[in-house]
Amino acid sequence: MNRIITIVLFTFLLVIASCSMNEDEFRSNGTITGHDDRECICCGGYFIDIDKATYRFFNLPNNSNINLDSAAFPIYVKLDWTNDPNACLGDEIIVSRIEKR
Repeated sequence: MNRIITIVLFTFLLVIASCSMNEDEFRSNGTITGHDDRECICCGGYFIDIDKATYRFFNLPNNSNINLDSAAFPIYVKLDWTNDPNACLGDEIIVSRIEKR
């Protein structure tokens, strides 16, 4: 019985260790394709393609290595993101971490 408990605990620790090793991996790859120049009350920001869907974002994290004001599009990136809970059109996301690929 003690041997089974030891094996289960060892397996559990291996699973936890392998999960923590992947913390540097990003959730998605994406392509920032340009400005949203439409003129509507909910428009603006930048378009980004992620997994065959197009989203928009308005800001990048402060520690980002990307300057959108002087960028040449498209920009290939890897990023962590979530759906914006206050979305106006429903396609807005919040980028929490991003880097050029």
